[in-house]
Amino acid sequence: MNEAAAARETLPTRILGKTGVRVSILALGCGSRLLSYGNEEAAVAAINLALDSGISYLDTAYGYGRGLSETWIGQVAKTRRREFFLATKIEPRDGDTARRILEGSLKRLQTSQIDLIHVHALMGPDDLKRIEAKNGVLNALYKLREQKVTRFIGITCHYNPVVLKTALERHDFDCTQMALNAAMQGMTSGHHGMVLNPTMHSSFQLTALPVARRKNLGILAMKVTGQEGLIRPGPKKSDALTLLRYTLSLPVAAAVVGMPKLEMIRQNTAWARTFKPMPEKEMHEFSRRIAAANKLALDLKFSAHTDA
Repeated sequence: MNEAAAARETLPTRILGKTGVRVSILALGCGSRLLSYGNEEAAVAAINLALDSGISYLDTAYGYGRGLSETWIGQVAKTRRREFFLATKIEPRDGDTARRILEGSLKRLQTSQIDLIHVHALMGPDDLKRIEAKNGVLNALYKLREQKVTRFIGITCHYNPVVLKTALERHDFDCTQMALNAAMQGMTSGHHGMVLNPTMHSSFQLTALPVARRKNLGILAMKVTGQEGLIRPGPKKSDALTLLRYTLSLPVAAAVVGMPKLEMIRQNTAWARTFKPMPEKEMHEFSRRIAAANKLALDLKFSAHTDA
């Protein structure tokens, strides 16, 4: 067995909810961190290293460089498509526009079928109304699923847990991707009667995650490090691996992580092979400590975050 095959065999996998598909617990986020490689050759090398290191889930979107990330993944998909689960996302809320862009996504990704297409970055109640309108993107995705253009559909959200909860309860999704990190969980408005600040949301962990579990959706975690805002230096920060360990100790299939350096891919996949869940008491204590100093800043940051 060669080194790459050994790595793939030993990276832990979990079932992606009702899809029944097994994916690696660590997924490669192919947004701004992939784009930071700067050119196709370097980005393709990073994607190949991730696959060789056992990652079997690639996460992209049209909005990542207006199709550039999809194009770079397509260069890998030409020869390695069967080795990974492929998820992309679509931003327009109009169904016709979404379909046109996704036709281009198939060409950029050099595939005849996408495994999962998410509605990209649900924000507030008005946004949900646009998504679920008769001529909206959600009905377009239902049709694409029926036509086998995509196997599964989902929705992502990094800002408002309550509106994601509503969307998951109301509609027929297969998967969902949400912001799950220690700082956004520990201290939340309304939790145990506390209202810390009117700009603070409840957490995805408390509000949307239980609905996703009840419906057996494939659950993907993102914003594990708060876009690096939770990483040291500073006494009220942490290291990336502890933050990742916290998130992977939740009932998620995988954590989507951007890795802008090859060494980060090597380090994170090596750690994932030895992952052990964080004890519940330790999770609670860690989360409260990190959240006390960081939750409000993250809620404000993600209120204007474009996720691109």
